[in-house]
Order: sequence, then C-alpha cells, then structure tokens
Amino acid sequence: MLNIPTQSFPAPSSQQRVGQSGRTKVALKPGHSLMDWIRYSKSGKDLTGLRGRLIEVTHEELQKHNTRNDCWTCIRGMVYNVTPYMDYHPGGEDELMKAAGIDGTDLFDQVHRWVNYESMLKECLVGRMATKPNTAIKAMIPPPQPVFAPSNQVSPLAVKDSRPRYDWFQTATTVHLVIYTQRKIPNSGCTVVDLEAGVLRVEVLLGKMSYMVHLRLSENVDGDIAVNTAFAVGKIQLTIRKQAEGKWSSLGEPLEFHNTFLSKKDRALFFRDCVLVSKTEVNHNTRVFQLQLPRGTVMHVPVGKHVYLKSLIQGTEAVRPYTPVDQSLSVVPDTSSEKTGLYLMIKVYPDGLLTQHLNGLHIGDHVSVSGPEGTFSLRPLRDTTVLYLLAAGTGFTPMSRLIRVALHESFAIRKTQLLFFNRREEDILWRRELDELTAQDERFQVEHILSEPCESWTGRKGRVDDTIIKDFLSRPQGSKCYVCVCGPTLFTEQTIRLVKQQGFSEEEIHAFQG
Repeated sequence: MLNIPTQSFPAPSSQQRVGQSGRTKVALKPGHSLMDWIRYSKSGKDLTGLRGRLIEVTHEELQKHNTRNDCWTCIRGMVYNVTPYMDYHPGGEDELMKAAGIDGTDLFDQVHRWVNYESMLKECLVGRMATKPNTAIKAMIPPPQPVFAPSNQVSPLAVKDSRPRYDWFQTATTVHLVIYTQRKIPNSGCTVVDLEAGVLRVEVLLGKMSYMVHLRLSENVDGDIAVNTAFAVGKIQLTIRKQAEGKWSSLGEPLEFHNTFLSKKDRALFFRDCVLVSKTEVNHNTRVFQLQLPRGTVMHVPVGKHVYLKSLIQGTEAVRPYTPVDQSLSVVPDTSSEKTGLYLMIKVYPDGLLTQHLNGLHIGDHVSVSGPEGTFSLRPLRDTTVLYLLAAGTGFTPMSRLIRVALHESFAIRKTQLLFFNRREEDILWRRELDELTAQDERFQVEHILSEPCESWTGRKGRVDDTIIKDFLSRPQGSKCYVCVCGPTLFTEQTIRLVKQQGFSEEEIHAFQG
C-alpha cells in the first residue's frame, strides 16, 4: 500500500501575502472557480485515467506525460495527472506546463509552497515515484572511516556553538523553561507558545531560522503561561504553574522536532483553534474579524508578518494568508499583552470559498490560525527618514501597522506618505481614520486615487503609471527613503518597475507580493 502523505499546506498567495513570487494570475473561464474544481473533483469521474489504481512511476514514464492533453508532474515524490486541472489553475496552463513530465517540486515551492495540493489534487493522484536502484545501493555503502591525526599534532580550536539551547528549573509550585538564543532578539515579537493537553510547543523565530522546544510535560499544569524576554541578551523565560505542589524528576518527554534549529521555510505550519469574538463592518464588502487565541497560546504577530486561516469546507481544506491590523489607526495597541488576539481585515468576495465561509461564522465559532509568516523586517526602517507606502485595495492591511510604527515608534522617520489606489470611493478602507490622521499629524499624508470614480469625485483619477509615481516619489537632500508596495500581483510588479525607474534600489523597496 502506498503511504500517501497527509500533511496539508496553506493555499495560494493573496495580495496580503509576504513573499518573493511574481506569479501572474489569468482570467478563468466561467464555471472554473475553486469551488467549481471541488465539485468537479468530487463528481466521481476518473481524473487519472487509471480507474482508481495507484502505481509506481519511473522517471522514464513520467517524462512521457509532458503535453497539454497528457500532463503528469511530481511534487515531493508523489505523481499527479494535472491535465483535468489545467483550466482551473489561477496561474494558467503555461505555469503548469513548466512542470510537465518532470519533478516540479522546486518550481512549486518558488511560487506557492503553502498550497494544500494534497487536498486539491487528491483525485488526480497517479502514485509514487519509483526509487532509483542505485540510490538504495549507495545508502548501503558505509561512509569512509575518519583518519586520526598523529598525537603530536595540535588540535584546532573548538568553534563556538551558536545554536540556541534551553534549560529548566522549578520551585514547589512553578516550572520554568529558559531559552538562550545566543544572540540579540527583536522586540517586535519572536516567540510563539502553545500549551494544550499537557503538550508544550515553543517556537522562537530568529530571522530566517526557527528554534523549537516540543515536550509532553511530566505532570499536569495550569493553562496560563507567562513569557518574559531579555531582548539584549537573547534570553526567554517561560513560567508555568503546577497543578499540584511537588518536585518533578524531569521536564517531560521530547516530541517531534524537539530542540531543533531549522530554516523557517522548512518548518511545517502549526495551527491552533481560535474563537471569533466580533465582526465589524468596514465598508460594503470588508469586515474586521477579531479572533481570540486559546488560553494556552502566547503569540504576537510582528508588523509586516501574516498568518494563515484554515477551515474545512465541503471536505476540502481552504487556507489563505491574511495580515493582521491594529484595532484602529487611532488606538496604539498594548504590545505588553499578547493575549488580546488578532484583528484581521478581510474583503468578502462573492465567489470566495474561504471569505464566504468566514462571513457566515457566528460569534463563538472556531477557525484555525497559523503562527507568523513572512520575510518583512523592520530593520531597514531604523535609519529611514522618509517612508513611502503604495497600496491597492486590501493591500492596505500591512501598511496600517507600518503607519503606526512610523508615527509612534520610530524616532528617525520624519515623513510617511500613503498612495492608496481603489476602484470607487466606497471601496476606500478606513478613509475617515486616514483623513483624521492626516489632519492631526503633519508627518503623515495620504492621497487617494480611484480608477472608477463618480462624477462628484474631486481627487485624482486613474491607475498606477509613470506620471503618478514621478509625482509621488521624491528624494529630499540628505534623506534616506524606503518604499513598501502591496496589492494585486500585476499592480505590485508594475509599481516596483516604476519605482526602480525613479532610481530606487532593491534594498530600498519591499514588496508584499500577491
């Protein structure tokens, strides 16, 4: 029997996702939405052409299926017949054909490694790639034995181990876990703690790396956790209260990936169930969803990072990324408390599988939420004096918290300008708050540009182009500028190109890609 992987990955990127992909979406034919694909894949039709059989596929066999009407590809050792999916793929058939007849894992990871392809393509599964015989033979050959240096040679100095490590201690009523990261850590939130049913999972995000402690605790504990961080020395201490006084013989039993230090991109997403606390209308099609974290979870999403929401809808996992916002532009959040939950500004699309599901949730319903993801860093803003933000639609969401950082937390930024593109006046998110902020703080300016304005609109009209970018961007003498862009893929790509034409370098631009 084939061992079919069950791990699921989040779904394709949205305009809020932080990443480096440049995928272009195509207009799908009517009746070819994600929901239509789900219905079609569950129709009982034979999508593989193998009448339900699973086979082992050799490299030579995979290469034969490389045409538009007969297209197989391999992702992480599993082979799929993606021919029936061609017309449903948001990136178009040309993107799928790049992986026709070959192992497409690297191509897949470059564009959208979080897509839950196992769920979406499970009816297209042909089978597993056959193991090459020479691979097994090589595995049986023992490695060469080390040659020991003569005893009169001087041993090289030991290299200092910079990997994070942990220790623990206890009192009669509490147990304390201490993590030494071996480096300074950012004060914008880097520790995610989950305690559920006696299992403790701690993930410390250190740049592009992730350190994890994962244990089944020896004894029962209360659900609340206190986290204290000494940022300058890189020390994190967790305090948990024991349910019964006494001495523990050990902290607990190590679980999967315990005490590992991996690249963040190689760490699978971890979801926890959150409760919907409130839904607040922003405009005619956008809501702010407030989600409460579980009792045993401590998590702060840093500025510019996003989370994934996951729900099971009609037997298929729907997963999308969303960037948290603050409760409002006028209220400075209490960053000392990580139990306030998340505020997510989400546009509800008429044909959106997950957004329609979210909009139908009632207060008290649950939704699964991942930890922080994304590549954005506040480090370039440390010496930035002029911050330019260019957003289209819900691409405004990462900008909202950047505005707060620029006005309330940065001593260097002297001017923040937002260029906000929308279709119509009623589409502008938090317009009243943006206008009030402009009136209250001379360091902040916003300009709205509409592509489909009404006759009474007196502001600027049009779409992003060379003239608009020239008028918006300037480089005052002696200033250090930084530009952030977020919106639909085509908007982002065109905007970045135009910004670069104005003399801004890669290091001066960050794109929240879609």
